[in-house]
Amino acid sequence: MPRPEATPGSTFAVVVVRSGGIAGMSRRWRAEPDPEGASRWRSLIDRCPWDAPPPPSSGADRFQWRIDVEEGGTAVHHARLADTQVEGPWRALIDEVRRAAGAHRT
Repeated sequence: MPRPEATPGSTFAVVVVRSGGIAGMSRRWRAEPDPEGASRWRSLIDRCPWDAPPPPSSGADRFQWRIDVEEGGTAVHHARLADTQVEGPWRALIDEVRRAAGAHRT
């Protein structure tokens, strides 16, 4: 899904939720890029294959990932991936969100 054109001052957030695993617990990270870093974040987001079907996955007791991009309070991208599918641009985006969120997980 193409993202809407950004307008000056528009805000966006990236939310990553990891659930499952042996314990079945969930962790959530949220990043809200500041205007100075917005173009770098948009590049990370745009590299992800949002509309492509994820590659097949296998294995029990693995993590599941949900990635949402919200702009101006509206969801513009959404993906659900198995742990084995988190690679390439998906991995880069998830790692950046986790880094930006730091210890402020909710």
